[in-house]
Amino acid sequence: MSILAEREDQAVEENLQNDDDYEESFFQDIDSLQNHGINVADIKKLKSSGICTIRGVQMTTRKKLCNIKGISEAKVDKIKEAVAKISSDGFLTGLQVSEKRKQVFKISTGSTEFDNLLAGGIESMAITEVFGEFRTGKTQLSHTLCVTTQMPGNRGYCGGKVIFIDTENTLYHLTQ
Repeated sequence: MSILAEREDQAVEENLQNDDDYEESFFQDIDSLQNHGINVADIKKLKSSGICTIRGVQMTTRKKLCNIKGISEAKVDKIKEAVAKISSDGFLTGLQVSEKRKQVFKISTGSTEFDNLLAGGIESMAITEVFGEFRTGKTQLSHTLCVTTQMPGNRGYCGGKVIFIDTENTLYHLTQ
C-alpha cells in the first residue's frame, strides 16, 4: 500500500472517530449531571421542560432555565457549571476556526462559469439551499452534485458518499 493511501485511510479513521465523539457529546443524556452533584429532582424538572441532553442545557439561556418552576438562579449556575465540566467543546478561538476552515473544499457544479460565480463551487461542510422557479435547473444541479461529490478531487479528496432524498419523485420521472 502506498504512503498516500495509508495517509488517506488514517485520515478517514480519524474523521470517523471524531464524528463518533461529536455525536456522543451532542446526545449525551442529562442524567450524567447527577454524577456532578445535580439533584435528581432538578434533572426531572429539566426533562419535563423538554431539555434532555447536555447540548440542550448549553443552548438554553439562563433566563429560560430560571423560568422552570423549582429551579433557582443558584441552581442554574450550578447546572451550567456542571455542564461546562462535562462538555469539552465550547467556544472556539479564531485560530481553531481557521484550522477547521482549512479542511473546507469546493465541489464542482459541473459548470465552469457557475463555479466561478460561486467562487470555486459548492462549499463542503456546509448546507447549501437552492431555490427558484419551476424548471430552472434545481434538480439537474442536485443530480450533477451527486455525481461530482463522488469523484476524486484536488487536495487528496478521494470522493464522498451521497444520499439523495427525492421528495418530489423526480427520479421516477427520469426513468420513464
